[in-house]
Amino acid sequence: MIVLSTLVSGVLLGGFYALLGLGLSLTFGIMRTVNLAHGDLVVLASFLALAVTQMLGLSPLVSLIVLVPVMFGLGYALQGLVLNRVLKDGMMPAVIITFGLAFVIQNGLLMGFSADRMVLRQGTLETAGVTLLPGLTVGVLPLITLGAVLALMAGLQLLFRYTLIGRAFRATSDDPQIAALMGIDPKHVYALAMGLACAIIAVTGVLMGMRSNFSAFDGPIRLIFAFEVIIIGGMGSLNGVLVGGMILGLSQVIGGALNPSWFQLTGHLATLAVLIVRPSGLFPETIDRS
Repeated sequence: MIVLSTLVSGVLLGGFYALLGLGLSLTFGIMRTVNLAHGDLVVLASFLALAVTQMLGLSPLVSLIVLVPVMFGLGYALQGLVLNRVLKDGMMPAVIITFGLAFVIQNGLLMGFSADRMVLRQGTLETAGVTLLPGLTVGVLPLITLGAVLALMAGLQLLFRYTLIGRAFRATSDDPQIAALMGIDPKHVYALAMGLACAIIAVTGVLMGMRSNFSAFDGPIRLIFAFEVIIIGGMGSLNGVLVGGMILGLSQVIGGALNPSWFQLTGHLATLAVLIVRPSGLFPETIDRS
């Protein structure tokens, strides 16, 4: 039962990591842009959720009604007004801008909320559990997180496969110049993609804030975990995100069960092992545009 409990815990943790890496994988897969502010945007979403719950008296999950459109608008504006202006100069200027944005977010949160660690309170849901088998009980919140990432991934697959905007995403990802000749505005598509990624970040930030406490300087470690997920799964692969999250979560939990000090180390070693065996990840799907 101890082995089964460890595996279940690893899968549930992997669901959170998959959710953490989903937005980053989406932006890289469509735009070939590495958003170094991804982790800080997740933390920003957690703090915005905290502000909404305090001002409007909403629960963290209900605050998503406000937070998702706000984060979508923020992502659209970031891409449309800032990052699109440097696309012609290659990927590096966008990387530098998001690197600077990460520091702006960190210091802004420090000024607005202090350096104290915060948490999103959700009452009994925080400690509620479901008994799967005698002696095996799992938390409701990790199950909600796993369900959220599965629902978002299914929704994205349907969006890309059966809608016009999904076809525009795929066409622009494959070749933005040819897409432009077909009447698609790549800059608008990129802005929509960043907005969609930030909407996913809103969900990630709320669930992260409910699972554990957070501070203004937690962004870099969240970015590292998100990078490890998409490195394992394959840069730009939505299907690989789930696999990458599961491998990272299972390796950390198994390592922590063997020795508590190995918890993060085993996750890093798993990422390194994948890089050695398959440098492009397990399910690479991006296309070389050189």
